[in-house]
Amino acid sequence: MRLPTMDPRVMKALIVDDEPIARRVLREELEQLSDVQIVGEAGDGREALQKIARLQPDMVFLDLQMPVMSGFEVARNLNGPHVPVIVIVTAFDQHAIEAFEAGAVDYLLKPVGEARLQRAVERARNLRGRPVEIAAQVDKIAAAAQTSHAPRSRKVVGRSGEEYFLLDADEVLAFQAERELVWIVTAKQRLLATQTLRTIEERLGEPQFQRVHRNAIVNVNHVRKMSALSSQRWLITLSNSLQLVVSKRQAHNIRKILQG
Repeated sequence: MRLPTMDPRVMKALIVDDEPIARRVLREELEQLSDVQIVGEAGDGREALQKIARLQPDMVFLDLQMPVMSGFEVARNLNGPHVPVIVIVTAFDQHAIEAFEAGAVDYLLKPVGEARLQRAVERARNLRGRPVEIAAQVDKIAAAAQTSHAPRSRKVVGRSGEEYFLLDADEVLAFQAERELVWIVTAKQRLLATQTLRTIEERLGEPQFQRVHRNAIVNVNHVRKMSALSSQRWLITLSNSLQLVVSKRQAHNIRKILQG
């Protein structure tokens, strides 16, 4: 049975993640907990700060790497009389979050299990009303931005029918846009992306991914051949034999590959 909103045991929660699927999955998990009220969602750090100020959640489930403003930057910019308890939600493995283990920072590894999620809520409830300890926790997150050795590579979410796949960035050969659809090309299959090509480009932010056409981004580590069609146009062949024409506007990206 869900507790009344005014019940002091109820924790108001804000979900912050740039991946819509990740937000939905976490929301569905939190909705199973009677002592949590989800007051909102945010898709980037800037929106998160605005909603934290307006909605005053007790706890924020915060993804670390997001476009516009990262989770680390959110922690650095938290201020005002109401600072929520932060729970980091990350796809990094155990070794990648060693910067948090020495402190009081709580974190959840994706995919989040129900029992672990409940423990995070309980821990946040124990911190509620203790602003000094909350401030110390936020400081640790902000400081971790300078000390963490977490890998920068992002996970890529692809869909096939009703199934969702979590891919390492290295598995992706290319992203191709076809009208409103964006395809993730791997060595063995094509999956539908859950975001636009522009959002994917901003979200990855890695030099191995280069825009070669307004409708295509390629993983340069999978480029096997480049053929000059003209002085400023190229035909590239990927490791799965897929061929893509490089637009005149994006020809400078090919020069970067050649120089590398």
